[in-house]
Amino acid sequence: MILRFITSNEHKYEEISQYLKERGIECQWIRMKYEEIQDDTTEAISLASAQYLRGKVEEPFFLEDTGLYIKELRGFPGPYSSYVLRTIGNEGILSLLKGRERDAVFKTVISYCENGNISQFTGILKGRIGEYERGSSGFGFDPIFIPEGSEK
Repeated sequence: MILRFITSNEHKYEEISQYLKERGIECQWIRMKYEEIQDDTTEAISLASAQYLRGKVEEPFFLEDTGLYIKELRGFPGPYSSYVLRTIGNEGILSLLKGRERDAVFKTVISYCENGNISQFTGILKGRIGEYERGSSGFGFDPIFIPEGSEK
């Protein structure tokens, strides 16, 4: 079986396809931009995208929406993470957190469509925001997010 992953983000495709390949699953990249709704939850955004693409893309396919939720900022930027990254970036997030608690989670919601039916799966990665950007790999908020149990 081939799973089709719909994203315009090459970094996301590379991460996910490598993960699936290690488990013997072939992943085909459907490099596509599609209109996303704005909503206060990653679940609603991911579901609406899958509903929009159902019937337009060969099934089975999946897509995802991810948000960075910072506890001290009452969940901000959450589902608006892409916009925040484009506008204030990692430096802006670090600035907002000066002298504040740094607990955060990444929440990813995958919407999987097969035979016209959509299922959703949610993953949470707990961690904290570092004091400064680190590392030479990764993308997005990776240089400032430190997963629970790690120092990197």
